[in-house]
Amino acid sequence: MTTVAQRIKGFLSGPQGRKLMERGRRQAKKPSTQQKLRQFADRVRGRSGRR
Repeated sequence: MTTVAQRIKGFLSGPQGRKLMERGRRQAKKPSTQQKLRQFADRVRGRSGRR
């Protein structure tokens, strides 16, 4: 029986996983995505910026 981590590692080393990783890298480079992630991180940390 394989563990979840082993299954994920196997998926990411395959063609579909590599394609998904490249798509994620492209999305992460976009300024709009970076801004959304910063806003989300601020909300999680409790710094909403709203008054």
